[in-house]
Amino acid sequence: MLYFLGDLSAQFSALNVFRYITFRVGGATMTALIVVFLFGPMIIRALRTKQGKGQPIREDGPQSHLLTKKGTPTMGGLMILFGVIVSTLLWANLTSFYVWVVLGVTIGFGLIGFYDDYLKVTKQSHKGFSGRSRLAVEFVIAAIGCFLISRLSGGPLADALTFPFVKSFVLDLGWFFIPFGAFVIVGAGNAVNLTDGLDGLAIVPVMVAGASFGLMAYLSGNAIFAEYLQIHFVPGTGELAVLCGALFGAGLGFLWFNAPPAAIFMGDTGSLALGGMLGAIAVATKHEIVLAIIGGLFVLEAVSVIIQVASFKLTGKRVFKMAPIHHHFEQLGWTEPQVVIRFWIIAIVLALVGLSSLKLR
Repeated sequence: MLYFLGDLSAQFSALNVFRYITFRVGGATMTALIVVFLFGPMIIRALRTKQGKGQPIREDGPQSHLLTKKGTPTMGGLMILFGVIVSTLLWANLTSFYVWVVLGVTIGFGLIGFYDDYLKVTKQSHKGFSGRSRLAVEFVIAAIGCFLISRLSGGPLADALTFPFVKSFVLDLGWFFIPFGAFVIVGAGNAVNLTDGLDGLAIVPVMVAGASFGLMAYLSGNAIFAEYLQIHFVPGTGELAVLCGALFGAGLGFLWFNAPPAAIFMGDTGSLALGGMLGAIAVATKHEIVLAIIGGLFVLEAVSVIIQVASFKLTGKRVFKMAPIHHHFEQLGWTEPQVVIRFWIIAIVLALVGLSSLKLR
């Protein structure tokens, strides 16, 4: 919305600053942060009143969680989504179809997560939305998003898969790009969802990944920087940096309330939405493989669950003491802050590795 103030720059030259993506990224970050700070306590009070007993805690999980986390309200993702949406509508160029596609995927996944959280809270059970049904709806939303990205972006990279650390090799996926992209988005959403199990564990890696992809989106959408770095130029994706800025600001505000001991949990409402958002941005900027590097912590969490389930079904034995893997380390004796902070460090290191692909080619 504020982007259009740049149209008045002929009369007021100072307004030209609203044309700059970097300025609007900063504005989006601060706006989302302030929105969450201002409305966060109100949302927490409302959710605590509505939910009563709060999010049901796993009885087979670490016993300490039954004491320290019981009664904590969930659906904190509403705070993050509210900050992201308000900030994006205020600072982004709303003529960009990339903005609307990514925002649509984010809201769609958020609604699925909200329904799942609602069922869990009302039934006081971990059995929310049917797993197969939830995945089916997620794939539909993700596939629509990928189809729009493919058809509206056009150009030689529309249906292509690019590779990090390689200058020019591109694999044209054709129509297979849509199911592949949908798999990336759904995988990212559910991987973040699995990571969200300890206070502050998911939101900081999400912020780190969001900041990393904000930089990648800005560079990929700038012809000069893309040519200098020898990365693929994807016109229009620079505007997604504004969404990443909003994500970072909203995440920072949420962390204030989610820091141990958490006053509110992100819930599926937030984790599915934020993971889907990162996946959609990766697909739009043609950095799907880089997402697996930067979001390696999320991949590790998801793979630990897959290995645990497969091992138990095939052999009757468990590889980990508990899955996802952050609970495994808790069972080994790590305290919750140790697990969270060490996983944050891993997320930052992986982000640096992923960002190095911008120059090491």
